[in-house]
Order: sequence, then structure tokens, then C-alpha cells
Amino acid sequence: MNHPYVEIPELSNLQSGSGLVRIPYQQDVPFTKRVQSLVDTSEFRRLSHITQLGFSAQVYPGATHTRFEHALGVYHNALQYLWQLGKDARFAAIIDVHTAEVLIAAALLHDIGHWAFCHLIEDMSLEGIPRHEMFAREFLSEGHELAGILKSEWGIEPEEVLDILVPRSDTIEMRLVRSILSGPIDIDKMDYLDRDSLHAGVPYGRNFDKNRLVHSLMVNEAGDGLAIGSKGKTAAELMVFARYVMFSEVYWHHAVRSASTMFARAFYHLYPKLDLTEYFKLTEADSIAVLRAEAKGTACERLVEGIFSTKRLLYKRVAEFSFYESADVFELIAHQPVSSLVTWSENLARRLAQRLNQTVESTDILIDAPPTHREVEFDVEIYSAREEKYQPLHIVSPVIDTLARKQFDDFVKRVRVFAHPEIARQCAEMQDFEKLLVESVQESF
Repeated sequence: MNHPYVEIPELSNLQSGSGLVRIPYQQDVPFTKRVQSLVDTSEFRRLSHITQLGFSAQVYPGATHTRFEHALGVYHNALQYLWQLGKDARFAAIIDVHTAEVLIAAALLHDIGHWAFCHLIEDMSLEGIPRHEMFAREFLSEGHELAGILKSEWGIEPEEVLDILVPRSDTIEMRLVRSILSGPIDIDKMDYLDRDSLHAGVPYGRNFDKNRLVHSLMVNEAGDGLAIGSKGKTAAELMVFARYVMFSEVYWHHAVRSASTMFARAFYHLYPKLDLTEYFKLTEADSIAVLRAEAKGTACERLVEGIFSTKRLLYKRVAEFSFYESADVFELIAHQPVSSLVTWSENLARRLAQRLNQTVESTDILIDAPPTHREVEFDVEIYSAREEKYQPLHIVSPVIDTLARKQFDDFVKRVRVFAHPEIARQCAEMQDFEKLLVESVQESF
């Protein structure tokens, strides 16, 4: 049979190899006129000035790739998914050509509302901080260039794209489309694991068979999400493991978390002074300049300059606690609001000043903990053609239950305490530092 989406220009170019641009690693991305029109808008070009991994470059110097590159990669994955899924009669019966084109546009624009250090700031759950989806809605609203291009060159209403990015309707069709962009085996994860690993210079996020996984895609039993054929089971397992190791070795590396925690503490104190609506529209460089200016002469200056000046001074790890190694301390501190972490850090700084008989600034000691929300579980069905049966991956592969459901939040994402290098050396010599920490937390109960 003819492929149901073959007339979509981007899919046609993908198959013919024409009209392509090259992104790492040897990816040929179809660049039609209407794609270029979206990419050339100021809202999209802004993404080329926002790094994908934030502070990971403090540890992995090559990890300076941008959300612009990532967006192109996700768009490329959308085309590959659609080409494969179009061979599934059930999928083609649910998703018509127009909806497939809406998905392509949504994949390209899925990060349009992101700002510098977006996930880190959103994880803080501070009052008055808008969700990045609000900016996506603004950029796609009437009168903006993106909205006009979607209508005139794609024949798509901006609200159709927003319905994928910020769910409004609840139909089988839309749940299926959204699972491609945001689900256990979505095009977003498929790109960032691969791309982040590549630029960090580590193999961890690339050690799964992407092609085997893509070629195993199908519709799940209910018809409202993705499933994987049994031949793709091992690839799915390795993708889960890749994500686990990337969190362990890159995203939650202790030095990356040191810089992240320094930034978070400074932002906590400084954000009430910022015009957030305008601040979040800035490029990364401009947002850093604003933050440095606001921090000057305050207790936050040392934090901000330590991560953004030409002379790096990251705080040192003093202690760390996981659920499996130090359950009592972990459960006391993990998944608590940032306001509590700040209060406890200040309590600890005061106790250390008394113990050391010297000045310890309130920002000299920082507590880092997993955010209040937990990771979404890796829940995808495996279809066995031989048995004509769908089963959850964690049933077919018990190792997934450990990796995806437990280890992320309870082992990889540890509670850590960081301190200014001068203070850290003295803390390391204390035999009862953990006791001081616990007392500092319990003091506020």
C-alpha cells in the first residue's frame, strides 16, 4: 500500500534525501521552505542562545549545545516515527494527514517557551513563576509571526499545536499524538539522551539501538498511545538504562548539582526583584548579565560570580545521602520545598559559625535535594505477535521496575550539602556533621 503520509513535504524529503541540513551526529534533517519559515522567526532563533544542559558544561566542556539544535533533532525524530507508524493500519486510521502535520510542527516548536535554566527554575516551584507553556501560548497567539506562518504556510491553527503542547482536549487521537511527543519512548527523550551524550563526550545515552526501537513502534492495545513490538524489548530496556546512567553521571553529577544549587539559591533571593515576564524572554547571556547586576553587593554575589565569572569557584560537596544508604536523613530532607531547604541551610550556617567560632555567611552552606515532584514512571506496553498479547514492560522485564520506578528518585537524585571551599575543608574534618545537619532541619519543625 502507499504510505498514508508520503505527500507531506518533510516526509517526502526525508525519503528522497533532498533539501537537507546537517546536525550532529550525521543527521540529515529535511529543511523545507515552511520549516525554514518557522526556524527563521525571532522566537525560534532565540533557542540558539539557550543551552540545552545549563550547568553540565561546568563538568563536560563540550556540552554547550542549544535548544535550537535539540528542537531540530526532535523534529527529525517526529518524521522517523511518523514514517514507521504510518505502516501501522491502526495508527493511519486514527491520525490523518493534517494531524500528522500538526505533530511535525509541534515537535519543531515543543521548546519554544523555554527560557535559560528553565527546568531548574521550574523545579523550585516558586510563587509567581510562570510555566514555560505560558510563553509558548504567547508566542503562538494572534499577531505573532509564528502564528501567522502556521496559518499561511502550514494551514494549521496555532491552537492545534498548543493542544499538543498544553493539553486541552481529551480524545484518543490527541492522546496518541501527545504520547509521541511526551511519553515513555517519546521523540524528546530519544533525542536528548543521544544528543546530550554526544556533546558531553560520554557513551551512556547512546548505548541503545535507536533504529531497532523506532522500527518496533506500534499503537498500544487501547489505541491511545505507543507500544513496542517484542523485537524492540531489549532496545527499550537499554533506553531506560541509558536514561538512568545519564542522570547519574551527567544531569545529577555532584559538580553539576553544585553549580545548580548555587544558582537556585541566588535566584531564590533575587527573583522578587526581576521583571519575570521580560527576564524569561532574554537570551541566556542577557539573563546572566541581569542576574549578576542584581546580585552585586548582596550575599548572593559570591554565588553568582562563582558560576558565571571568568574565575570559577564552585562549592564543594560536604556530604550526600541516598534513600538506600541513609534513609533517615534522605526522607527528612528530600522532596521538600525550596523555602525549607533555604531555612535549613541558614540554620546550619549559624550552627557552623558557633562551632567554628568564625563568620559563616548564610549563603556559605547549601542543601540540595530532589524536587517535590517525582519522575514519571516508564510505562509502555510490549506486544508479542506470537502470543497476540500486550504486556507492560516492567512485567516482561523486572529490571525496569528497579531502574525506572525506584532508583531515579531514591538513589541517583541524592540529598547533598555543598559549602564554600574554605568552609568545606573544615566541615570535612567534623565527626558529627550529619548530627549538625539533622539538628538544623529539626530546629524548624
